[in-house]
Amino acid sequence: MLLETVFLSTIFLSDTLTTEKAQNLDEVVIVSETAGGRKRSVKGQVASIDEHLSELRRVNLVRRGSYAWEPVVNNMQTERLSTTIDGMKIFYACTDKMDPVTSYVESGNLQSISLNSGLDGNPQATGNIGGSLDLKLRKAGFDNNPFHASLSAGHEWNGHVQVYGADAALSSYRTYLNAGAFYRHADNYKVGGGDELQFSQFRKVNVFTNAGLRLAAKDMLEATFIFDRATDVGYPALNMDVAKAEGIITSLSYKHLFSKASWETKAYYNHITHVMDDTTRPDVPIHMDMPGDSWTAGVYSLLTTSLQARHDLALNYDLYYNRLFADMTMYPGGAAPMYMVTWPDVGTLNTGVAVTDNVRVADNQSLRLSAKVAWQQQRLNNEEGYHALKVFFPAMTDAYQQATGRLAANYQFTIHHSQFSIGAGWGSRAPTVTEAYGYYLNNTFDRYDYMGNPSLKNESAMEVNANYQLSILNSQFSIGLDANAFFFSNYIIGQFETRLSPMTIGAKGVKVYGNISHATIANTSLTAEWQPTGHVRWNGRISYSMGRDAEGDPLPLVSPVSWQTELQYDRQRLQVQATVKGNTRQSSYGAKYGETPASEWAVVNLSAQYQLSIRHSTFIIRGGIENLLDKQYATYADWNHIPQKGRNIYVNLTFAL
Repeated sequence: MLLETVFLSTIFLSDTLTTEKAQNLDEVVIVSETAGGRKRSVKGQVASIDEHLSELRRVNLVRRGSYAWEPVVNNMQTERLSTTIDGMKIFYACTDKMDPVTSYVESGNLQSISLNSGLDGNPQATGNIGGSLDLKLRKAGFDNNPFHASLSAGHEWNGHVQVYGADAALSSYRTYLNAGAFYRHADNYKVGGGDELQFSQFRKVNVFTNAGLRLAAKDMLEATFIFDRATDVGYPALNMDVAKAEGIITSLSYKHLFSKASWETKAYYNHITHVMDDTTRPDVPIHMDMPGDSWTAGVYSLLTTSLQARHDLALNYDLYYNRLFADMTMYPGGAAPMYMVTWPDVGTLNTGVAVTDNVRVADNQSLRLSAKVAWQQQRLNNEEGYHALKVFFPAMTDAYQQATGRLAANYQFTIHHSQFSIGAGWGSRAPTVTEAYGYYLNNTFDRYDYMGNPSLKNESAMEVNANYQLSILNSQFSIGLDANAFFFSNYIIGQFETRLSPMTIGAKGVKVYGNISHATIANTSLTAEWQPTGHVRWNGRISYSMGRDAEGDPLPLVSPVSWQTELQYDRQRLQVQATVKGNTRQSSYGAKYGETPASEWAVVNLSAQYQLSIRHSTFIIRGGIENLLDKQYATYADWNHIPQKGRNIYVNLTFAL
């Protein structure tokens, strides 16, 4: 549910005549330089998507290398989240989750990243028990600045990271067009103390364009094209690297404005290709090729309107069809190659209807109601993969149907200098393709081979949440406390299966996904902010989380106590910031699930920014030092405890016209 409210209006600049309905969002990170917002990375648009995501306090990131980190919301990973790009459903193509949806866009093409925490997801979200992320693309919009262009360049000394970007935009009453390109290159980085971490390099190029055509005063067409390609991506926490991760993302939308409403219909298509590679690794016992493909075509239609100045209504219909296929070929020396299908070309047809109503109960009270119901059918299109699974599950069929849904309510009350909200919700999700149909997928976290289970039940959860905010001393000081808890039924997790033998060399055994009767995940955080003068601001945060399975044992990858304190100085064109953050020792960890504890750590980061405006041009220089004391450390979410970067000095420049 939503624990913090941010109201945005016309933030995405899609049209000067369009008034976007107020959105109840938990957190927003603004990526574009051209808009204000809740937060922005200290590195600006040169920052990676992962760095922007890390600004969201409810988001942690599972890191398997220096590229493509997996977002975690409320201590729940991809299976329990919904991630969309401008409302478009996109599915990763790697069985090891080495290419989350967020890895196929770039900062230069983004306006903002919005987070809905918990079961109150955005209209296109499905299966979002933990939360939903939507990456909003940056568009020039109609009748805005006739011409805009920017150049950016950045360098990080640790790993010799190079970042270059350029984009330009044209806008008129009738049309708009913006396009750009981004390039990143990184060598192996050094951990604290100076040792080089092998296989942590990557290269990436991203090209994008957005275009709009006004058909009439209140009718518009908009189109998007993104090409993203990463090559030579190292993953030091895994046994394999990535030769290529490529995404093609396209969409075409129609918008119509009414006097008190707007209607948008979007059709989209995307194709993701992911090729794992171990040819650069030394002493590989058996060389393997592991490609994966994901195709998604979909449509959604969103109607938003206001009724009687008390209701902000949103009604959404969406439909998508996704195909996931992955296989593996092993080449034992001197023997014939061995072939295996790991995702049996699963076609998923999903359709659903969502409704949201923001009700103004009184001047100081509001109520948000949201609901969604969805139906899906899955079919296994690959005969070889289907029959391989059928050996272990003789009663399975080649087609399955599921119905899922969610319902959430949030009440907010404001009095004097304080604000209180309380909410509850229920939701369910269908098993993922990996959980239902995966075939001998090796997990390097616990070193087990995993098998899907076609007979899994839908997982469901109830959520309760509360939030309190107090502002005093003429709003110079504020403090906030929030908490949520998720109570799961039929929780899906890998379970030991001693009757099966592992296939991967070095694997400890085999696990089959199954339902356990119940599980619990709870999170709470305390935040404070103090602004003693107009130029100085301090903020701090401490968070605690816990997760337990049906037997009371800790769930894996749940954050220990984390904390952060930050001091900012802002005067005219100059901004300076010092941050200290860390985790306590991970005393509660999922030993039962192969997790080992992470040690406590703390790092110091410094950054500064200076902005200079000359006529119609803006020049911004940023610099900073990360991990000032060159601490060698790994967080609980660093896969197999691969260490983070040591001391890293960076500088980047942005020129906008």
